[in-house]
Amino acid sequence: MWTWYASRGAGIVSLVLLTTTLLLGISGVARVATARWPRFALARLHRNLALLAVAFVAAHVLTAVLDGYVDLTWLDAVVPFGAGYEPFWLGLGALALDLLAALILTSLLRARLGLRAWRVVHLTAYACWPLAVVHGLGIGGADSTTGWVLAVTLSCVAAVVAGLVWRARIWTSTSGSAASGPFPRRWTR
Repeated sequence: MWTWYASRGAGIVSLVLLTTTLLLGISGVARVATARWPRFALARLHRNLALLAVAFVAAHVLTAVLDGYVDLTWLDAVVPFGAGYEPFWLGLGALALDLLAALILTSLLRARLGLRAWRVVHLTAYACWPLAVVHGLGIGGADSTTGWVLAVTLSCVAAVVAGLVWRARIWTSTSGSAASGPFPRRWTR
């Protein structure tokens, strides 16, 4: 029974941490900095929160597999759309986990991959996050429509939408055109 609560709790904490990580990534691309929070500090915070998010995602998956209420295997956690229980919603979670694993691996191999290749793969965070959100809303059943869970989820969605709109406004105002790409020119050489 504790695994049921632990899985849901780790899922919600993961969503908040992944949302914060995504917002810090958006602000890093925009080169946001203040006297109190220089860019290197924001980059470290982004990385450390991402690592913490990965730990909570691992706890979420571990407790979901250990929970005996439904029959989930380790394979169900990583192979999308093959589970016997809620294959679509669980498949979205597995797909998000796979994209997160790609983000982790490429971040660990960043020096060997080169900056451009790493950035291309790192853009999958923009697909990983909404997959995880939809997974949580769909597989959560009554949990996902509980007042506070829905409020947390919608707050995370609103924050990311606001961050993307803010970033798009900066991107178009500084580049003159969206055609130049999401990163400053010095990052794409």
